[in-house]
Amino acid sequence: MKRLIKVFLRSLLILFILLNAITAFHAYKFTHFYDVGEITVKQDKNGWDKTGDILFGINVEKRPDTILSDATFGIIYLTTKDNIKLQGWYLKTDSVAKGTVVMFHGHGSTKSGIYTESKAFRKMGYNTLLLDFRAHGNSGGNTTTIGYFEAEDVKLAYEFIKNKGEKNIVLWGISMGAATITKAISDYALQPGKIILEMPFGSILKAAEGRIKMMQLPGEPLATLITFWGGAEHGFWGFGMKPTEFAKKINCPVLLQWGKNDPRVTRGEIDMIYANITAPKKLVVYENSAHESLCKNENDKWTNEVQIFLKN
Repeated sequence: MKRLIKVFLRSLLILFILLNAITAFHAYKFTHFYDVGEITVKQDKNGWDKTGDILFGINVEKRPDTILSDATFGIIYLTTKDNIKLQGWYLKTDSVAKGTVVMFHGHGSTKSGIYTESKAFRKMGYNTLLLDFRAHGNSGGNTTTIGYFEAEDVKLAYEFIKNKGEKNIVLWGISMGAATITKAISDYALQPGKIILEMPFGSILKAAEGRIKMMQLPGEPLATLITFWGGAEHGFWGFGMKPTEFAKKINCPVLLQWGKNDPRVTRGEIDMIYANITAPKKLVVYENSAHESLCKNENDKWTNEVQIFLKN
């Protein structure tokens, strides 16, 4: 009997070590982008490739900006306290500016990916500043903390526009960009005039859970372990990245938007963020959208809702 117990406990220990090793790999791949050309990205994966992805995570190449800047683009650079150089585009409206919208993309995307929204804001009469987060686009670094340290990136962009003398600053973000805005508000007590949040996740734990489910794997305990290891590998407490809590610190009007078919961010996360915002607020649900650009997918509705929000 004692021998059976020892074998059982030893098996549990081996399983525990293997599970932690696998999730540590996944956490690293979730928070790391490889430089272009550093890895080979296969389009057609065989069974062994897919098994490797399940066991060790997916290698992701750093996506470059797909839009080439011209003379109308004001290219700016900001430097973090860790000496990471961030690149942004400062784009002016053709009319007399009503203010400036500072814009932040999602995980794995770039400022090119939110250029359509920038054009829409400029058509409404606003200047825009689009920033590549650290480890994204043309900014330096290869490590992302899914919004934790990126809160400094938001602060730097906000301060850049504020120092230009802008009085009407609007913060706009999608997915990780939206979640990061909430942390920047909480950490640095930023005072924008208004905030537009599109599909922010409720916590890194929930973000990890959504990513795992997209791979058709069980959310728990994998999400909890990935959240732990992702933070441990990069020196922060992953469970502390909770936009649901940061939302309580927002003290300006908020437009919160979400796609009903979103497979990554649940309605429960959105409802909790919305409930915790004590400032004037509006929640808009897009019936025909998932985790994607609401501006591109349901443009008429998006334009109408944003225009009404900015005017009020």
